[in-house]
Amino acid sequence: MADTTREPSGWAIGWSAFAAVILMLIGVFQFFAGLVAIVDDKFYVVTKEYIFQFDATTWGWIHLIIGIIVFFAGIFIFTGAVWARLVGVIIAALSAIAAFFWLPWYPIWAIIVIAIDIFVIWALTVHGRDIAEDY
Repeated sequence: MADTTREPSGWAIGWSAFAAVILMLIGVFQFFAGLVAIVDDKFYVVTKEYIFQFDATTWGWIHLIIGIIVFFAGIFIFTGAVWARLVGVIIAALSAIAAFFWLPWYPIWAIIVIAIDIFVIWALTVHGRDIAEDY
């Protein structure tokens, strides 16, 4: 019989931990972006011709709630649980979708969040298992 045990990769653990920390940061950033939109709905400027016509306060609540969920998903990634990685991937995907819809209000920030969310999804799907073996 072949030995099925393997050593966790230090790189993989690093990428998974990085993804968890980035998820927590994205959560904090989205929380505050949402809070700003709720407190001062005139802070963000929107283009006239955009198909998703929510007001800034509605987007504020969406970002506030997603921010909280993304933050806690990042924390639970450190447990190494499969469900935490799955939630992290799903929440990162939802965060990227919300950021896409946020493009008219804050385009540069939305593009940055989308890119980081895609990187987090990659890190959790490719290297997520190794963090559980190390911690």
